Order: sequence, then structure tokens, then C-alpha cells
Amino acid sequence: MNGVPIAPLRRLWLFALFVLVLAFLVLPIAIVLPMSFTASTFLSFPPEGLSLRWYQAYFGSPEWMAATRTSLLVASLTTALATPLGIAAAYAMRVQQRGTEPVRFVMLLPQMVPVILVAIGLFYVLSRLDLVNTVTGLVIGHSLLAVPFVFVIGSAGLASYDLTQEQVARSLGASRWTAFRTVTLPQIRLSVITGALLAFITSLDEVVISLLIGGGNATVLTRRMFLQLRDQIDPTIAAISSILIVLSTVCVLASGMVKRKGGV
Repeated sequence: MNGVPIAPLRRLWLFALFVLVLAFLVLPIAIVLPMSFTASTFLSFPPEGLSLRWYQAYFGSPEWMAATRTSLLVASLTTALATPLGIAAAYAMRVQQRGTEPVRFVMLLPQMVPVILVAIGLFYVLSRLDLVNTVTGLVIGHSLLAVPFVFVIGSAGLASYDLTQEQVARSLGASRWTAFRTVTLPQIRLSVITGALLAFITSLDEVVISLLIGGGNATVLTRRMFLQLRDQIDPTIAAISSILIVLSTVCVLASGMVKRKGGV
């Protein structure tokens, strides 16, 4: 099918708009990365000399390393919890089909409500359960934000899946769980992997819930970065931000490769 021809002048304006939007998105990252290699004791751009001292300060700090281990632990547990929950909800919506719109709305609600409101409500709930300042509380809070991403990705993968294949397996004597595990799950595995990667990134980058729910031994990296910025600004923050940017970029690229491979 031939597309609608675009006049050269309009194409030029569209290209200029694309460049402006791209610059708006990329410019902050392009500034942070060079600042992390500065030899100065202050954040400066362009950097006054190049050095790895702030990366060494990060990797040599027991406090930063403890926060990093907690972040990775919380992100891993969040992925382990949010992925099956999101996929199970998407599968239930696909099987039920009728009357599911209210449930779908509820599943997506944590992403539509401002995060600060979610964090405040969650704080009051978890405080009654003595789960504030605990890894368990953080995992619950981060999963609340990660499940909608897994749900959307899982729903997209299941939308093109033919349920009659699973019904055939069940007609041959397989239970619903066995049919799902051996027939459905292998065919939507790329959606599951993509959802898991997004859940991991969501937990790793989350700040607001971490500020209210985390603390003490359950201090994650983003919370410690925020507190460090409040008390003192040094290029260690830029070094950590650069590492998080690289890690998130790797996860997004891996997710994109999975999508292209499986046509998710």
C-alpha cells in the first residue's frame, strides 16, 4: 500500500521536530556521562580533566555497595513476584474475554495514579503490618508498579495466541496447568522475558516508593542517591547514574532484541 506523499517542506519540519524531541530526551544523559569522568571535586560540565576517581569512590564505598546489593536483591525479588502475577492476570483476561474491562482497569490503575499517592497509601498499609523499612515492603511496593508492565506485555503476547491449541491438549487429558506450562508458556516465552526485564528496570529505577518505604538496612541505591543529593553534591552521583543508565540501556536493548526475534 502506497503512503500519502509528504511535501518536502513538511518533511523538513517533521525532521526538525524529530531532532528537537530527540535532543530533549538524550541531552540530560549526554551531559551526565561526561560529568562522571571529571577529575574535579564538584560536578562540572565540560569536565575539568578526566579521571575514574568517582567510579573508584563508588566501588570502594561499603555504604554504596550495601545499597547496590539491596537494590539488586529487591529488583530480583520484584521480578520473581511481578512476572508470574502479571502473566497470570493476562492469561486470565485472555481466557475469560467477557466482562474483563473493570479488572483490566484495576490492573493498570497503579500506572494511572500518581506514584506519590500510591506510595502514601502503601505506606499506611505497610506500617500497620510492620513492613516499612524492610525488603519485603519494598518488594511489595515495587511489584505494585511492575505488574502493570508485565500485564500489558503478556496481554500483547497472548492476543496473537490461538487458545484452541491448549484446548486440544486438555481434550487429550492434560490438566489446565500442564497444558499452560507445556503448550502456552513456550509460545509466549518472549513476552514473559520482556515483561521480566521491564519489571527489573522498574524496580531498579524506582525512587518515590523507595523514599517512603525503604530505610535502615533496606536502603536501595536510588534512595541513598536522593539523600546524598540533599546533603552533598559530588560527582559520585554522576558515576552511579551513568552505571544505571548503561544497565537500563542494556535491558532495553535486550528487550528490543527479544521483541524482534519473536515479533512480540
